[in-house]
Amino acid sequence: MLNIKNAKLHFASALLLGSLMGASSISHAETLKLSHNGDTKSPIHKALKFFADEVKEKSDGEIRVRVYPNGQLGTQRESLELLQTGALDMAKSNASELESFDPAYGAFNIPYIFRDREHFYKALENNDIGQKILRSSEKYGFVGLAYYDGGARNFYTTKPVRTPADLKGMKIRVQPSPSAIKMMQLMGASPTPLPFGELYTALQQGVVDGAENNIGAVTTYRHGEVAKYFSLDGHTMIPDVLVISSTSWEALSDKKKAILVEAGKASTAYMKKLWSEYTDGELKKASKMGVEIIKVDKDAFIKAVEPMHKEALENPAIAQYVKAIKALDK
Repeated sequence: MLNIKNAKLHFASALLLGSLMGASSISHAETLKLSHNGDTKSPIHKALKFFADEVKEKSDGEIRVRVYPNGQLGTQRESLELLQTGALDMAKSNASELESFDPAYGAFNIPYIFRDREHFYKALENNDIGQKILRSSEKYGFVGLAYYDGGARNFYTTKPVRTPADLKGMKIRVQPSPSAIKMMQLMGASPTPLPFGELYTALQQGVVDGAENNIGAVTTYRHGEVAKYFSLDGHTMIPDVLVISSTSWEALSDKKKAILVEAGKASTAYMKKLWSEYTDGELKKASKMGVEIIKVDKDAFIKAVEPMHKEALENPAIAQYVKAIKALDK
């Protein structure tokens, strides 16, 4: 009887050991945490979920990306700081925010640097411009993987803006980007850096008189309830950027790095299609919210920021990129 009991005990132990080994095998799959501040219905969230699915499929489940939307893991800036310490694997940011960490991204933040959306995509896909900038930031603690269309940024305000003169004295919320602050000053406004999550209340209480962003801020985040004018000046087309911590990046094999890059490019193409459909629909929604869509003559806005183009061509951190962007279609 003792031998039978011992046999059963050994059998049970073998089963337990087998299950633990199985669990260990499953947990061996690398899980990368990805933070972003978009809503779950936003195009950027859909693009990032697409990226996660592509990574899982291309790696046969060896790499999994867990997406945390709505700023659950912190603001964009907080997420980037966590990336630099290696406490977070991945984050979606944008060129305005990234400029404070890696000056090369400042090339994308110059107002009216892009003539149209086609020109914008040519720059992002170019190996000597967009792709080179993605690779430039490893020394700052993160590596760029992919770009996403963030649309043209426009002013939305509590009183109508048709020319730069209308901005005089207005407090306009900006991201903590040197380029964004300089642009506002040249246009006559008072730049006011403020976390995006505090903006609705700031508009409501008159802390700021307006902001600048794509149409989604007006509709998805309901800013159109407190800012009733949306001016189609299209001053910047600033890309969103998917970045990974240098620590997490270096821990991956070359094969896995290639999988992330490939999945990033596929998700960029997916986002391009999503954004076109999204913009048309959101402008209609804004009108239904009672937001007046204002068409402006861009010439006065372009003239106001000319000094930024001259300064950019003298800035060693971005001059090469600015010249290359301007020469793309010539």
